Formats: sequence, C-alpha cells, structure tokens
Amino acid sequence: MPNETCCKPFDSAKWDQKEILWENKPFIKDHVRSLFHIPLNFGQVVTRNMKKIEDSGQKSDDSIMLTDENSLWGADVYVSIDKEIPGAKIEKISGTFLTKVFEGPFGSMRKWIKEMQDYAKSKGKTPKRLLFYYTTCPKCAKKYGKNYVVILAET
Repeated sequence: MPNETCCKPFDSAKWDQKEILWENKPFIKDHVRSLFHIPLNFGQVVTRNMKKIEDSGQKSDDSIMLTDENSLWGADVYVSIDKEIPGAKIEKISGTFLTKVFEGPFGSMRKWIKEMQDYAKSKGKTPKRLLFYYTTCPKCAKKYGKNYVVILAET
C-alpha cells in the first residue's frame, strides 16, 4: 500500500516569527459548529469549500486554511483563494500579522496562545485577534510525525 498523504509537508521556516502584510487577500469564509472550541463539522466544511475551489479551476494545493475561534460554539473558517468564486461567501482580509509556529498536541493550545501574546508584546504589538492555521489534517500530521499550528496575531 503506497504512503498516501493529502497535505503537503509543512515548511515551518516560511512561517515562524514572520511579519506578513495582507491587502485584500481573498478567502472563502464559512463557519464550523463547535462545542467548547471542539469542532463538530470541520470535515464537512473543509470538503465543501475545497470542492468549490477545485470546481472553479483553482489549485487548492497552496491554500491556507485559517480559523477564528470567536466563540465556544463555533469558529469562522477562511480558505485562501486566488480569485473570487461565484456563489461562495468571500471575505478579503487586510492587515499586518505576526506569526509563530508551534508543534505538538492541540492540548497545548492555551500555552501556545500565551506564548504568541508574549511574542507580540516583545515586538511592541498588541494583538487585535488571533487566527489559527492548522497546517495538515490529522491523518497527515500522524504520517509526518509533526502537528504544526501557526498562530497569526493581527496587530
């Protein structure tokens, strides 16, 4: 049986401790239902949006998927796109973001958030919001032996 993966290996050096500027970067916006920040329908939301991207003729290989954990009961999900897709809810994100890469189990998330807030403070910034980039699906994270999460602090 071949060793199949659906996610590309993640290069943490491209994302760790960077400052990025987005000006009207387009994303498909969707919503995931959660119970105390534990997603209930994440797979369905991802599948639905990746199909929209593929049906539009865009490559989904280079897409990044961000979540805004804005409620105990749900999160907004943003999937980057190259061009607008008819019939999809599009949101353009602009701003300056500090990034930091973390690796390990999701149970470390509180610690990572504190580290990200401290990192932003060390740069003289106060985060307006945090976005989370889960770089691989659970199956690929297991195969690669690494579970990377990038936290983006909008400043």
